Amino acid sequence: MSTNARRRRASSTRPSRKPPVLKTNVTSAVVGVRISHPDRLIYPELGISKIQLARYYERIADWIVPHVAGRPLTLVHCPAGLAAPCHFLKHAKAWGPNALRRVRIQEKAKVGEYLVADSIEAVVSLAQMGIVEIHTWNCTADDLERPNRLVWDLDPGPQVTWKQIVTAAELVRDVLETLGLRSWVKTTGGRGLHVVVPLKRKRTVTECLAFSRAVSEAIAKTDPGAYTTAFPKVGRERHILIDYLRNNRTNTSVCAFSPRARPGATVSMPLSWNDLDEQPDRWTLVTVPSRLERLRADPWKDYWSGAQIISAASFVAVTQLSVR
Repeated sequence: MSTNARRRRASSTRPSRKPPVLKTNVTSAVVGVRISHPDRLIYPELGISKIQLARYYERIADWIVPHVAGRPLTLVHCPAGLAAPCHFLKHAKAWGPNALRRVRIQEKAKVGEYLVADSIEAVVSLAQMGIVEIHTWNCTADDLERPNRLVWDLDPGPQVTWKQIVTAAELVRDVLETLGLRSWVKTTGGRGLHVVVPLKRKRTVTECLAFSRAVSEAIAKTDPGAYTTAFPKVGRERHILIDYLRNNRTNTSVCAFSPRARPGATVSMPLSWNDLDEQPDRWTLVTVPSRLERLRADPWKDYWSGAQIISAASFVAVTQLSVR
């Protein structure tokens, strides 16, 4: 056998070499934002992945961006999804996608740097960072001392029924109407409700906090067995906390359309006052996009043109408030 023949025979019996396998970090993109680890499960029990969270924001872009734009954020960071511990992220870190804006805010003892999401690219960037919950200030970064909304957070004890929560929200609404203020309602993504009043930026944080506290305390006095403004959870199992501290300077409330970092992937959902018959767990990261697409009208359409002023007369009236 010739030398060339022996080489051909050896070559034909030798196992062929496979090309090397390159270990890569699989990525995808949503609205141009790179999503690393897109298949990482955020809600393991529902099989909802990081890329699905990003696409949720893409589908509801026109709905969520107006609620988040311009506002400093406090965030709930779940880098490994809900299968591992999550934590609050108040101050911005050195890392983060470029679509997010950073603002420096003077706090009591130091200057803190906060993130602001002004666009859908920025909101999707939060998903890329492993953020699950988005919480917003009551003011925007260009005027930190004059809020443009008030929020009353109705936080029910475990023995409170949904019907009682709805009744409480309607009571807050009616009291505000007597003070010349129109309000809107949304679910919190938990068992509670938020009653929200859009404001013109005329009153300071201190004035807004004092006003919201006076309203809350007046309502609590009407039925001490049902309502309270005391924050300790022990002893209020059958009470609804009327939380006015959402209106403090650096305090936040969960953003409309933000999912919550809890089983079920519930969402904070703006509703009309006539749509409070459904249990809040119906509004989820899975159901909200298609339900929004079927809505004939935005239940908060008038909210954006509804900014109001807490008048001097309202300040006087709230001190004399008698709720029936």
